[in-house]
Amino acid sequence: MSPTTASALDRQLLALLRRALGPVPLALILNNVEDRPHSAIPLVATVRIADRATMLALAWDPEAGFGDAYSAGKIDVEGDLVRSLEFIYRAVPERPRLRTRLRARWLDWLQANTASGSRTNIHRHYDLSNDFYRLWLDERMLYTCAYFPTPEASLEAAQEAKLELICRKLRLQPGETVVETGCGWGALAIYMAQRYGARVKAFNISHEQILYAREWARREGLSGVEFIEDDYRNVSQKFDIFCSVGMLEHVGLDHYRDLSRVIKRTIGDTGRGFLHYIGRNRVRPLNAWIRKRIFPGAYPPTLRESMEVLEPESFSVLDVENLRLHYALTLEHWLARFESAFDTVVTMRGLEFARAWRLYLSGSVAAFQSGNLQLFQVLFAGNRSPFVQWTREHLYSPLPEELDSELWNRAI
Repeated sequence: MSPTTASALDRQLLALLRRALGPVPLALILNNVEDRPHSAIPLVATVRIADRATMLALAWDPEAGFGDAYSAGKIDVEGDLVRSLEFIYRAVPERPRLRTRLRARWLDWLQANTASGSRTNIHRHYDLSNDFYRLWLDERMLYTCAYFPTPEASLEAAQEAKLELICRKLRLQPGETVVETGCGWGALAIYMAQRYGARVKAFNISHEQILYAREWARREGLSGVEFIEDDYRNVSQKFDIFCSVGMLEHVGLDHYRDLSRVIKRTIGDTGRGFLHYIGRNRVRPLNAWIRKRIFPGAYPPTLRESMEVLEPESFSVLDVENLRLHYALTLEHWLARFESAFDTVVTMRGLEFARAWRLYLSGSVAAFQSGNLQLFQVLFAGNRSPFVQWTREHLYSPLPEELDSELWNRAI
């Protein structure tokens, strides 16, 4: 093939990609052939595509193709990766293509969240090693959305504020019994026991996280919290409160009825509960590359879909809040810390892994900034529960002095 013919082919390939993306402010380069957008918006970045094979893989499977090529260094983004992904997310049609929907069904089957399947899926993400997560999470190892009383709050302060917010929403009282499913590294259970005098049983199927949480509780000398390495489906005791932070995304639509029965079994008609989860405004499967490489088995439900957990057992929804921008800011903190530790991650896990996680964190910031993902908190209670909140004033009143009241002064 002559250089002239090759250049013409590269231009045609870039033109096809441009047509799919629209006028996003990204320059596209393939084999030294450049395509620039017809847009008044200043360029955000230049995307360099290594060769035609990468370009064809991208055309055939945009989601998985881009993620794998970026991780392997065959696509590079020179400029602002997060803003580039924001523009790309906004250019994607709201209704997924038939191929995307069919692949999501296949992945649902392949990564089914059965008792054994869930353990496999969770192991692939959360058991990478505590040392890895310690590089970029806060000191309590919280891997869920923080709550920023002000945008200037530190990540550590915002994560403590999130723990306090959850306890306040539940109106947690000393001596009450709590079951937490999907407890991560144990921060919420320990906070509830230490600060509120609650008795907590926390369930998780991540071996690494459970060992960490048990050791933390042992160091603190806590007798009111127990960490149990078991599936949420096996919770059987009665409790005053059911709490789940960051687990619903891993349950899967096919198992919402299982979770509903567990909640009913534990708190009956008189208890109360709390769900905190990543969701969407419209039904759409999670990005295929994320499911294949980062979060197997994950699905962010719409608010309507999540009600399939509560409605069958006639639970009353008391409060719903969307903390989307709080999660975007949380992720910005995580990404900055990850970038500071990037060379260490490369040493620990290799360059391809490090680039994949850079893309995952950057893409997550972009998804929450653009509204592609939401973060819902849902407070609920049994239909005979005496739990009534007349106003939301208790959520924002200053903390007692020993809990740092200044952190919780209401921002005006």
